[in-house]
Amino acid sequence: MAKEIIINASSTQTRVAITEDGSLVDFFVDYPESRRTVGDIYLGTVARVLPGIRAAFIDIGMKHDAFLHFSDIGERTSQLQSIIGEDVIDDDDDEDIKITEDKPRQNSENNRNGGGFNNNIPKLKKGDELLIQITKEPVSNKGVRVTSSISLPGRFCVLLPFDNKIGISKKIVDFKERKRLKSLARGILPPQCGLIIRTVAKNQSEELLKEDLSYLTKTWEHIESALKTEKPPSLVYQDVNTTSSVIRDLLTPDVTKVFVDSKKLHKQIASYINLIQPSLADKIEHFKSNSMIFDAFKIEEQIKTLFGRKVPLPSGGYLIIEHTEAMFVIDINSGRYAANKEQELNSLKTDLESAREIARQLRLRDIGGIIVCDFIDLEDEKNRKKVYDELRKEFRKDRARVSVLPMSDFGLIQITRQRIRQNIMQAMNEVCPYCLGSGILTKKGHLVHDIEDWLNKFRQNSRERFLILKCHPSIADKLKEGKISTLTKLQFKYLVRIQLDDNEKNKVEKFNFLLKKSLKDITEEFS
Repeated sequence: MAKEIIINASSTQTRVAITEDGSLVDFFVDYPESRRTVGDIYLGTVARVLPGIRAAFIDIGMKHDAFLHFSDIGERTSQLQSIIGEDVIDDDDDEDIKITEDKPRQNSENNRNGGGFNNNIPKLKKGDELLIQITKEPVSNKGVRVTSSISLPGRFCVLLPFDNKIGISKKIVDFKERKRLKSLARGILPPQCGLIIRTVAKNQSEELLKEDLSYLTKTWEHIESALKTEKPPSLVYQDVNTTSSVIRDLLTPDVTKVFVDSKKLHKQIASYINLIQPSLADKIEHFKSNSMIFDAFKIEEQIKTLFGRKVPLPSGGYLIIEHTEAMFVIDINSGRYAANKEQELNSLKTDLESAREIARQLRLRDIGGIIVCDFIDLEDEKNRKKVYDELRKEFRKDRARVSVLPMSDFGLIQITRQRIRQNIMQAMNEVCPYCLGSGILTKKGHLVHDIEDWLNKFRQNSRERFLILKCHPSIADKLKEGKISTLTKLQFKYLVRIQLDDNEKNKVEKFNFLLKKSLKDITEEFS
């Protein structure tokens, strides 16, 4: 399988595509104005503590306070006090909450998976200083999600300050290699720190891991120094941008080539690779051509499918992907596919194709949260299990955490996928200012009815006779229709003079009435 990373850089954005045998499997967009924040470390203050939802809100200087769940708070709270040179305050005030420090990481996993519930919650009160790290980007009107479990990722390992744990990536399955890496990690581990060995560290030398760890250790020392002088809220460490993180995390030995169309970016990436893993340097190639890099690799046409609600399948079926407030819903349709086989086999073929495409689309669009898939009904329980197993097999390729439930009697499969940042639709699109994202506009005839209803209330409660109606030109055109226009009829019926002020800047679904003399907006008074 040929796996490639293609990078297209321009003055306004950088796009990164990952392909397998020419098929797009991952897509990232990096905008200068909306910088990636996952991995950034802040010194913040507790703004609110809400035991009812087992969470605290932390002021880190952003528009919305950061969300910190109690399961993400451990003994690092007290460790911060020792760094910034303050003693831990032990106060039995009613606003305080009892502290627990026994196995914080284990409690965290139990709470997330529903496997247990710990009534003890960390001791926090408003104004406390906390060192936290962003784990999820803000979504719509929600702030970032954070944790106090700080981790600094490098090329081959992840440094865990104040954590004595040594972990090896599950994707390294060879027992001898796991044992070698664990022994190596014990030998190079700094005091009072933990370490996670990443998949790319497989078969790498001790010297490369030491260099990577040395860089991370210096980074942590810099953060500790900053904590002694910085005042909250403040940013004490900024993680790399999207493009750099893709190279750091996804440039594995199975990647055949990395193509970059920017000379400057190519030089930066080549220098980084020569520093951390020179053996991969020959895989970085500067794309020199008059044609656009995404067109040359046929990626542009694949990206277009990301923005459509309808996704075609090879056999002629298709998926319909809809986004609601609470979840994503995916409907599977057989379309024109009707092979000369019995219905059960036709349905199974379409459902299996859909399972593969659903896993791909969730990765491509970076869809997180709850996803409900309505598959074509299957009568045979074995066939239902085949679809479920196919989904699970495809999701093993996903870097995000995914949980899949077996197919129900109604043909529904429920999926939860880890949400880290906005999905690609939210990142690359804006809400329509006219329909506000609903995709539906009120009929012009109904708006004219609302205008008449407003005039009726106005006539009963006011003696004013001269008004200005501000509306969109499409509504003004509707009012002017007819041999005797609707506007004329309304003026005679309610004995008022109405001057139209139609402007493209006015919203399609709204109208405003102003008094002509004072220009006072009186719309709400008679609504």
